[in-house]
Amino acid sequence: MVIPLVAERVAIARRVMETGRVRVNLSTTTEDALIRETLSGERVEVERVVLGHEVATAPNVREEEDGAVLVVPVLEEILVVERRLVLKEEVRIRRIATTETVAETIPLRRQVASVERLSATASEGSPDAQARPEDGTGDST
Repeated sequence: MVIPLVAERVAIARRVMETGRVRVNLSTTTEDALIRETLSGERVEVERVVLGHEVATAPNVREEEDGAVLVVPVLEEILVVERRLVLKEEVRIRRIATTETVAETIPLRRQVASVERLSATASEGSPDAQARPEDGTGDST
């Protein structure tokens, strides 16, 4: 006598199923922002001091007033019976620190996203699509 043995097997299949759709719209807005900033800089004044006296050797460039003034000697050689070195003038260059407050309006852009959840059966352009706007809180119902 032959007894047949039966065994069951399981076959698992997967399929992708659409459960819903979302539509995301981005919009950009622009708002003006007023900025204020203090700018620092320097400007230079040049003062010419006429001296007109003789010197034995050429003086060096020097600084005065704790480095705020740079003194540059200007020499001229004149012909007499003999040559003499005459300090004709000095050029004084003064550094002056300045500050300026600048206000300017600049545009700032900001994007806002609105998300609509669509039903799974509604096609993208159909008028019977049931749209529910998302509030952006992450609650997906």
